[in-house]
Amino acid sequence: MTTTIDYDVVVAGAGPVGLFLGCELAFGGARVLVVERLTEVDETIKAGAINIPSAVALYRRGLLPELAAVWEAALQRVSAFREAAKSRGEGEAKVPPKFAGHFAGIMMDPDLFDGSDPAWADAGPAAESGLGVPQAALERILARRAEELGVEVRRGVELTGFDADPDGVAVHTGGGTVRAGWLVGCDGGRSTVRKLAGFDFPGTEPEITGYQAIVELTGAERLRPGWNTTDTGTYVHGPFPGRILSVEFDGPPADRSAPITAEELQASLRRVAEVPEVTITKVLSATRFTDNARQATEYRKGRVLLAGDAAHVHSPFGGQGLNLGLGDAMNLGWKLAAVVRGTAPVSLLDTYTAERHPIGAWVLDWTRAQIAVMRPDRHARALRRVVTDLALTTTGTTYLVTRISGIWQRYDLPGDHPLTGASAPDLVLADGSRLGDHLHSGHALLLDLAGDPALRARAEGYGDRLEVRTLPCPDRPGLRALFVRPDGFVAWAAGPEDTDAKGLPEALERWLGVPHAAA
Repeated sequence: MTTTIDYDVVVAGAGPVGLFLGCELAFGGARVLVVERLTEVDETIKAGAINIPSAVALYRRGLLPELAAVWEAALQRVSAFREAAKSRGEGEAKVPPKFAGHFAGIMMDPDLFDGSDPAWADAGPAAESGLGVPQAALERILARRAEELGVEVRRGVELTGFDADPDGVAVHTGGGTVRAGWLVGCDGGRSTVRKLAGFDFPGTEPEITGYQAIVELTGAERLRPGWNTTDTGTYVHGPFPGRILSVEFDGPPADRSAPITAEELQASLRRVAEVPEVTITKVLSATRFTDNARQATEYRKGRVLLAGDAAHVHSPFGGQGLNLGLGDAMNLGWKLAAVVRGTAPVSLLDTYTAERHPIGAWVLDWTRAQIAVMRPDRHARALRRVVTDLALTTTGTTYLVTRISGIWQRYDLPGDHPLTGASAPDLVLADGSRLGDHLHSGHALLLDLAGDPALRARAEGYGDRLEVRTLPCPDRPGLRALFVRPDGFVAWAAGPEDTDAKGLPEALERWLGVPHAAA
């Protein structure tokens, strides 16, 4: 093995998680290669929405306008579907509001949602914008950003193996071998990186076979729009023309990789919907899924790390998978880049698993709970009626929407201020800018809201890692200063009585390393 390092980091997988991670690493100054087996963006229907943390993360990198444009196009498709349903005399299609969603197909009523929690207002424009972004569209947005940042993406190149030692990783691909300091597997639920590295991947076995597809069909007049539960399972029709989903509790498919035929989709839809005349004439896009739920016990083994579906798999209900992976990338990227630059110790990477693993574990249980409520047996259906009654209350709706949205997510970080560990509030500052506008560079941010030179002096020596801004926030007189990590989470905060910046030097060194002046 040669000692020459070709790249600081090789990322396996150019889906949204791998591309976003590549962008975050590039923001931090790392030389990145992303390798992807597929030659083009995968247009197969997959995730169709992003949650609040994902929208906020992308907003903090200046990508909100592109997301909003995709959402507007999606709204037009949904509107056309609803109008078509009304014209057929089917009434209003049960299309979820942009923020509400569903729990196990139990739709949330937006009129019951109590949005008084300040966290909703603190999320800023990202929470106000539509969140319907198909995975393929997001992948294209991130691919353009990666190109702008100089991330090298090689499509049609598959990782076939690797050899790791204490100093780096030799990554073997169909296009040859490259030497890197680190390897990150973002190569999906059947991750080659995870398997070859020997990560433990415990979990629960699947009990469903599900299909999601965009098709051309006839005889669909009796298919009810939205989510529907029947004696044999669950099916969905909409929210745009030709989109169907079916779920049967007959065990996992014998071969998930086999081509999906119109006959297979049609048979499942007829059984679940109990509409024998529905006929699928053409399959435009289709995928199978199960409720296999597993999570790596750790996200790092030496110089090999995992992110996204490579680290955790589960059923797609609630649209959590893509969002969980984007959160992994946002958390890992700046940390790994800091280690690569030598400004942070390798131990910083321990916080990646410590912070992200609990959220991944929650998502797995959230999807398992939905499976329990969707089963067709009498006990589960009795439980479903109880959960539905609870969901259709203000307290129940607010709880479920809050959990679905991801706005509750925070990290257990050192510090006593209530904001420490939370996603930073998107403060409106005196010059008209917002806090999120000052995170576009991918650097950390020290926001001095009180005009305190002594506070800013504590940040000397971090000029290459930290943006320092002195701007008051008239709407937050109770805040004196914020230190925000590159991922947008508050690492230190001070109230009006905290005039000595106690704890700030320790927080800066914990997350950004030793300042140059003290090196």
